[in-house]
Amino acid sequence: MNLTQQILKKISENTEIVGIIGLGYVGLPLAVNFAEAGVKVIGFDKSEAKVNKINSGENYIKDIRDAVLREVVDRVTLEATSDFTKIKNCDALIICVPTPLDKFRKPDMSYIESACEAIGKYMKTGTFISLESTTYPTTTEDFMLPIIEKESGLKHGDDFWLAYSPERVDPGNKAFHTKNTPKVLGAMTEEGLIIGEALYSKAIDTIHKVSSPRVAEMVKILENTYRLVNISLINELALLAGKMDINIWEVIDAAKTKPFGFQAFYPGPGIGGHCIPLDPFYLEHIAKRFDFDLSMIHAAGHINMRMPHYMVIKISTALNRQKKAINGSKILFLGVAYKPNIDDERESPALEIMDIVARKGGTVSYSDPHIPVVQSHGRAPIHSIKLSPETLADADCVVLTTNHDAFDIEFIQKHSRLIVDMRNMVKEVNDKIYKL
Repeated sequence: MNLTQQILKKISENTEIVGIIGLGYVGLPLAVNFAEAGVKVIGFDKSEAKVNKINSGENYIKDIRDAVLREVVDRVTLEATSDFTKIKNCDALIICVPTPLDKFRKPDMSYIESACEAIGKYMKTGTFISLESTTYPTTTEDFMLPIIEKESGLKHGDDFWLAYSPERVDPGNKAFHTKNTPKVLGAMTEEGLIIGEALYSKAIDTIHKVSSPRVAEMVKILENTYRLVNISLINELALLAGKMDINIWEVIDAAKTKPFGFQAFYPGPGIGGHCIPLDPFYLEHIAKRFDFDLSMIHAAGHINMRMPHYMVIKISTALNRQKKAINGSKILFLGVAYKPNIDDERESPALEIMDIVARKGGTVSYSDPHIPVVQSHGRAPIHSIKLSPETLADADCVVLTTNHDAFDIEFIQKHSRLIVDMRNMVKEVNDKIYKL
């Protein structure tokens, strides 16, 4: 029995051990899904705090039900560890580590590199490896493969298999989650594709196979760049519409009555989260190697980066009409999460707007029912305050930055002196309400 047959036999008998490297928004839900299917899962993370929480059944990802995590931990189908030597016990390894940008807006591949080095040092012969982290096309073949082969002394195709399967996590989405969101899978060999499909099918309902890892990598970039370009377009049109005294929200509502050829995107203070604001820079990184200029994507990224600055101008304009300046004014921001009803402030435009306002002399505070404390750009931590008639009335300007369902708009409108609405939460317009 060859190595391919051996791992497929284990998968069919449910005796394989799956290692998930990185236990964040992507890795932990995936680990729980495998564990729910009766697969033994070892979760790897360098954070002792995360490891200890998981092993004690304490959940820190809202998209996972607390009872489900406790159940899979109690029956020992899921355990977490910071001991990467246990990679040797795994038949399959799935990498779900962060892929941020460095200070020069270039892809920071250090997390993937570290994971590949650990895999190369400790993995056994006959291991299936899949990367899920957002990255640029060719990463799997040109970046990961040489590291793993060098560290392990093993040869791909003979001793192990390598694949890419992009994560499609949408925090807070009640309809689509890890299990029922179709999964794209591309492997370097046909055997790797067969193994990957057999393995992932235990945790995910639908697997869509593609011809190579680089196709799968481009799929992820396309999905998020599509959203970036369209959101940046509507943001730019919203800024123009504001100058022309046109209500962009009314325009969108009318345009989306067309039953074909139009999909509604909505303006806002900027694009947040890990993927959409960062993916264009990943694509630019690899495009430069092929001497290709991504002019449209570059323009869209530039518009998105400017949006927080335009929002500060909007706040300044609203205050000026009240004969006030940002300098010396109390400005209360409602919502710092990058999207509604989640506890994730990664790349949130609200944080950048708050920073700019603070630098201009404004006294900044915020309220967010999902995020109790924030800290950005080396500033001291800021704690969320409770909304009350007094806190609202005390603010010179209330800025609606995230449209959480928990916000009572009538209450906010009743007690606020001045509102800048960046999310179309207030349906009327008057002399104390300024909209994007």
